[in-house]
Amino acid sequence: MWLSVMLLLVCSSQATHFYGTVMTYYPKNTSAAGSVTVVLRYKLNFHSCTNLNWTCLSGDCGTESLQLNTVDMENSGEWCQTEGISTRLLPSNAPFQLWFNGGNWIDNIVNGITSWRAVTLVELRSRSDTGQANRSPQTTILPAVRVPSNCQRDFNLLAFDPDGDEVKCRYGNTTLECNLCTPPSVLSLSPSCTLSFSPTNSSNQGPYAVQLVMEDFPRQTINLTDTNGCRRG
Repeated sequence: MWLSVMLLLVCSSQATHFYGTVMTYYPKNTSAAGSVTVVLRYKLNFHSCTNLNWTCLSGDCGTESLQLNTVDMENSGEWCQTEGISTRLLPSNAPFQLWFNGGNWIDNIVNGITSWRAVTLVELRSRSDTGQANRSPQTTILPAVRVPSNCQRDFNLLAFDPDGDEVKCRYGNTTLECNLCTPPSVLSLSPSCTLSFSPTNSSNQGPYAVQLVMEDFPRQTINLTDTNGCRRG
């Protein structure tokens, strides 16, 4: 199982600070000595342009070369999206985890979320079905979506997996993935990655933080092989 965490804000009013993040990774070269290069791309969304880095949570995360760019800014100054392109040189293809943690979402989140938290598991062992390292599922989503409280809306998160794996979505539910982990009461999330908003009364209006985990699952039983030749089913 490979994880890529996405956080999304659904709101109906302007506020400040953090609007969400999403990360994907792309394995590159494997040397004869067994070292591996992987490129990780992540987008950060804040009220104003801010660049913060993901940190190593577990495993050997290697050495990093980081490029930061401003992707887009809303004309009125309501939000800014920046992108990090992290190239990591790893001693092997062993799994590792990266963590984004330590700040606050925008003010007045209705479902009680205060601190942001996201984790990505990078799985680079060679797959028996493709003969290559796993690649993460991918999606693109706006950092904030406004919904009239009296209108039904379905948001297809446009999940895609370059390995042809089945992609499923769920709410974050562990202390590594979110803090707090309270799903928004006005939304429902399908395993096929459709986020649905149902009409609600005006007392429920306001910003909601949506903390999602996107996972890819192989469509057949496979083995994973590390750089030492050890195989795991």
